[in-house]
Amino acid sequence: MVSIRVNARWAVVLRFALAGSLAASIPIFAQQSQPSAAGATPALPPAQPAASAATSSTPPAAASPKPATPEAADSDSVRLGAGDLIDINVYNVPEMATKARIGNNGDVYLPLIDYVHVGDLTVDEAQRVIEKRLDSGGFVRNPHVTLFVDEATSQGVTVLGEVARPAIYPVLGDRRLYDMISAAGGFTPLASRKVSILHRNQTEATVLSLPRNLTDDLSGNVAVLAGDTINVPKAPIVYVVGDVGRPAGLIVDNGSLTVLQAIALAGGTNHTAKLNSMRIVRKDKDSKMTETVVPYKKILSAKAPDVTLQADDILFVPVSGARVAANRTVDAVAQVATGMTLILAHP
Repeated sequence: MVSIRVNARWAVVLRFALAGSLAASIPIFAQQSQPSAAGATPALPPAQPAASAATSSTPPAAASPKPATPEAADSDSVRLGAGDLIDINVYNVPEMATKARIGNNGDVYLPLIDYVHVGDLTVDEAQRVIEKRLDSGGFVRNPHVTLFVDEATSQGVTVLGEVARPAIYPVLGDRRLYDMISAAGGFTPLASRKVSILHRNQTEATVLSLPRNLTDDLSGNVAVLAGDTINVPKAPIVYVVGDVGRPAGLIVDNGSLTVLQAIALAGGTNHTAKLNSMRIVRKDKDSKMTETVVPYKKILSAKAPDVTLQADDILFVPVSGARVAANRTVDAVAQVATGMTLILAHP
């Protein structure tokens, strides 16, 4: 009976001890299970996943700018033109895939939406026009159109004149004047350095004076676009005939040429030359031949300014004591000037 009483006494003690420990642990458990107001997680929208909510709660980092790629530059600068073969695709609508050639009027035929004018538009602009036509016509909702140029027939620059290989050269991306001259094989020996560029849809050409060595000055290396026409004319020629060391035709590829420079390049005058009767034979606007006497001795003594020669001028130096040579007619002078050796002059 004693042991039974002791066990009952311990049972009462254990009962009170367990009750106290449970009472002390309940508020602690409740405090730990209840989130604090400061760290409470905001309620999520019904259709939004938790991952997206966490992403939207923090401001996104600023995206670093992507470097410009050649393809991006092409789509901004290249303009479509007549004869171009283009490949058009609509995302998730393979039935709309079309390959067509742009007509002379700048229109291209596409299924469902009929003819679309894409001439003189960039690739990005043409894509937006086609997307608008598909959406407004109710054919495709929110379409995404991609356009590729398979054959860039109109994307060419015409190089004419005194180059090794005059032709139409394709231009895709950033191209400059020196690039096109190099593609055409460079200048011929008769080429002038005054090059003209006629841009598409313009009536007045831009004239540039290039150095004889193109690497000496890059300021004339301007950008060229598809549809431009580059013309390299023939350099002006000045003929020196008569009583000189080397009668010849002088090619003035850049700058100008004076009488003293022309005589020096022709080997100087002979001792039999009649200097006071030196003359310039020139064609006027009406194609009539005119003569102008050159005061050569006064020019040598700095008593008269040097005379600048023009293209196709004939500088005639007669022979002293020969009346036939001194009174030679203009027609005879022109005959003497034909079939002469050409010398490149660099004044």
